[in-house]
Amino acid sequence: EGFLILCKAVHFFVISSSPFLEGELVMYKRTTYSFRSLGGNSTTRKIQQMQAFFGLQVTGKLDYSTMDIIKRPRCGVPDVANYRLFPGEPKWKKRTLTYRIKKYTSSLTQAEVNKAVEMGLRTWSAAAPLSFIRAKTGEADIMISFENGDHGDSYPFDGPRGTLAHAFAPGEGLGGDTHFDNAEKWTMGMNGFNLFTVAAHEFGHALGLAHSTDPSSLMYPTYKYQHPFSFRLPKDDVKGIQALYGNTYSSANLAVRMHIKMQVEK
Repeated sequence: EGFLILCKAVHFFVISSSPFLEGELVMYKRTTYSFRSLGGNSTTRKIQQMQAFFGLQVTGKLDYSTMDIIKRPRCGVPDVANYRLFPGEPKWKKRTLTYRIKKYTSSLTQAEVNKAVEMGLRTWSAAAPLSFIRAKTGEADIMISFENGDHGDSYPFDGPRGTLAHAFAPGEGLGGDTHFDNAEKWTMGMNGFNLFTVAAHEFGHALGLAHSTDPSSLMYPTYKYQHPFSFRLPKDDVKGIQALYGNTYSSANLAVRMHIKMQVEK
């Protein structure tokens, strides 16, 4: 039946508290490629940009190689920009962020969801001076939920075996929020869709990373299963997150962490 879609490519971001909508970028729907409100020349340009992003022969046509890429599981942030960070480079101004799992999926136990989310966030805190604290009530910086269909953010999910998830870049309101399609079969293993794999990728967006052109990167836009317990963040992703938040092991950050450790040990 071909490949599935990780999440939509038309996406809403909050940058400096202002909405940023990539309205002319492509929208991925199941195994087809739909271009919204574009003329013939614009359509060709968008195809060419996507082909260049993935290192394909730039023809401007939906040839076999291009369609093969389109059909792969993917994420919903635009592919047609050659940058690792979002326009305007939005990022969190603080280094300790709160997160809350507001709605769970019936595919997994709450403990399993908690574990997958925790490990997904830890992937990034291991590479940059970021800390994540789970909140059980109220608002958090990163609100996480499993949603069905139209769930109020203008990006409805499309049921089983379609769009899997989407996330919003750092900012006020929806900024940082991460939504998963509750209609999918979420798992902790290789069958279905591995929650850790998708969550870790989406949290990259929630922290300010766009897609990478490096196929080995976690932020590459197509889905590839990652083993939760053996996964190590690839170098390209490390460079991206450190470009935003600095190095975990810089002298200043190390001094702060040592101070905290000493306070805890007293």
